[in-house]
Amino acid sequence: MFITLEGGEGAGKSTQARRLAAWLAGQGRPVLLTREPGGSPGAETLRGLLLSGLHDWSPEAETLLHFAARAEHVARTIRPALAAGMVVVCDRFYDSTMAYQGYGQGADQAHIAGLIALLGIAPDLTLVLDVSEAVATARMAARARALDRYDRLGAGFHARVADGFRSIAAAHPARCRVIDANGNADQVLAAVTTIVASRLQGA
Repeated sequence: MFITLEGGEGAGKSTQARRLAAWLAGQGRPVLLTREPGGSPGAETLRGLLLSGLHDWSPEAETLLHFAARAEHVARTIRPALAAGMVVVCDRFYDSTMAYQGYGQGADQAHIAGLIALLGIAPDLTLVLDVSEAVATARMAARARALDRYDRLGAGFHARVADGFRSIAAAHPARCRVIDANGNADQVLAAVTTIVASRLQGA
């Protein structure tokens, strides 16, 4: 099974991806935790370019860089793990490109959809962590790490991204489940694992 976690800045995806992977391992399931951009050596190199803020990429160039990293990630990490019978938990996947570059930056959404189709793979389940603007802002301010270039983009950008994720989830109800992530980490994890356990039982 291929599970992705999505959401805007401050949604707590990385934390929940780690905790979900640990929960799955505790259930006796072989699991691989990975992330985007990144997840394989070549993709991690491109991650550095994308997040550093050293270049002001056009939305189109940024989209292609994300998909170049994603193609490597799929070929080198995701497909081999799925073939080995592992549950793959990925912190972000192609919905993030649609939300960030498509909705947030105005890149051609039809172009992004075409690149998604070329990948030839889709998650079995996408968990969209949805938070209010106030909660997202507070969590970003409390982060211990330095802000990356996406963190530093304005409130209008982040609002478009959040709306984009909601639109994506509404358009793909069989794959996507929206989770209220305004609560504490334990509350969110409980919602996440309830959905995943139900989907695994039906797999």
